[in-house]
Amino acid sequence: MKQINVIKTGSLKAKEITKKGAVATMDVPEYEMGPEDVKIKVAYCSVCGSDPHLVEGIFGWKPPFGIGHEVSGVVVELGEKAMQKGLKVGDRVAGNFLKFCGTCYYCQNGQQQFCEHAGDYNRAGMSETIIWHESQVYKLPDDVSLKKGCLLEPVSIAVRMMDKVQPKLGQRIAINGGGPIGLLGLQAFKMMGATDLTLIEPLADRRALAVKYGADHVINPADEDLAARTAEITGGLGFDVLVDCSGFVGAVGNLPPLVARGGMLLYGAMYPNDFEMPLNLYQYCYFNELTISGYYVAPYCYPRAAQILSRFELDDFTQTVFDIDDSVAAFEAQVSGKYPKILIRCNQIEGE
Repeated sequence: MKQINVIKTGSLKAKEITKKGAVATMDVPEYEMGPEDVKIKVAYCSVCGSDPHLVEGIFGWKPPFGIGHEVSGVVVELGEKAMQKGLKVGDRVAGNFLKFCGTCYYCQNGQQQFCEHAGDYNRAGMSETIIWHESQVYKLPDDVSLKKGCLLEPVSIAVRMMDKVQPKLGQRIAINGGGPIGLLGLQAFKMMGATDLTLIEPLADRRALAVKYGADHVINPADEDLAARTAEITGGLGFDVLVDCSGFVGAVGNLPPLVARGGMLLYGAMYPNDFEMPLNLYQYCYFNELTISGYYVAPYCYPRAAQILSRFELDDFTQTVFDIDDSVAAFEAQVSGKYPKILIRCNQIEGE
């Protein structure tokens, strides 16, 4: 089958798209089916903001390896014991790229995100087919297309953001970074009753999308005084909640002063694994009593994300589509920053 893989720079004659790596569409063997497995003919796999960073190598992964985890498709085969969810051949599905074992200490302790065996079924989604354990697969609502269905995973991250923040009606909330997760999180906070909902983002197109999705304020940190604008919006108090969705190490250290006393600062992106950020513990953790945290993947979120998927405005995220053979062009488009989201069409599914 065809699969988009990360390869070492220099082994591909096409354009180099990152500093340390490149992508190519390659023929690879399929995984073998297990008795509790589900084989999916992949329709779409969207490109996550972390995927180009994986290609670049900033998280320490070494090529070659398959890539992609935001998947939708159609069930084409079921293992003989894959009957717990009532899935059928022909069902339109999406899923969780991680399989939580359910038996380790963390799974038993309500902390699936730390499952000691979660990588066992972590298989590349930018493929013509994928085989996942039944527990990873979720049937899409009838009113959600396969194009939008591949966004179940990022919507699950927005749900996870809500779980971490536990927002209260009327809180002043800001998001730093207007990529897909930032814009989906903004929509979720709007549903939860946030006020003075603010996006901090240098790209004008993404600020415009934030306004379309309900932002009360947008800030361009490239030419506006961030501290002054925050004081203006919040009456000098700071934001009750501030979530970083940028992953930009040049910006994250400027966020603690923008948070209200007793507020929450959530670092909700992926950062280089060797990045360390100075933090004045006296000022922010002792004197201001900030809650500073992050989140890793989306445990317990997928069923609720599937239920609420159709309430998110997703059209802007599904406009730019590349075929699986055009992997280099797709990733060049992704790193250009010109598009809210890039989708890879892995198969043409009849009726879509």
